[in-house]
Amino acid sequence: MKPSFLYRAAAVLLVLFAIGHQLGFRHMDPAWNADDVVRGMRATHFAVQGFTRTYWSFFSGFGFFVTILLLFSAVLAWELGGLSGPTLQALSRTRWAFAMSYAAITITTWAYFFMAPGVFATLVAVFLILAAVKRPAVV
Repeated sequence: MKPSFLYRAAAVLLVLFAIGHQLGFRHMDPAWNADDVVRGMRATHFAVQGFTRTYWSFFSGFGFFVTILLLFSAVLAWELGGLSGPTLQALSRTRWAFAMSYAAITITTWAYFFMAPGVFATLVAVFLILAAVKRPAVV
């Protein structure tokens, strides 16, 4: 497979990952019995650097942050998929940094989350690593 295909496939997966994350990260299943925790996160207010916040606002903010980074990653992967061989070759460190970041995200995801994000993170990391390994065609 060509790096262009691998990066474009990763981009599509990243968009789907972002949509799933955004739709689900604040959803609470009643079977989790987390109502008291969520209620406490929403009710406990504290002052931080001149702002009043709750743990729920931190949780939500970090969740939105992750969705934005997933979408940025999708754009980056799509753009890498459209670059010429010589340009891709010149971006070797960037390509490997991108791939290794998602390898670390995969490990973190499996350690702290569950199946759906674990599968998405794994697939994205595999595509990015394979794209980084591939030597771009230099014309």
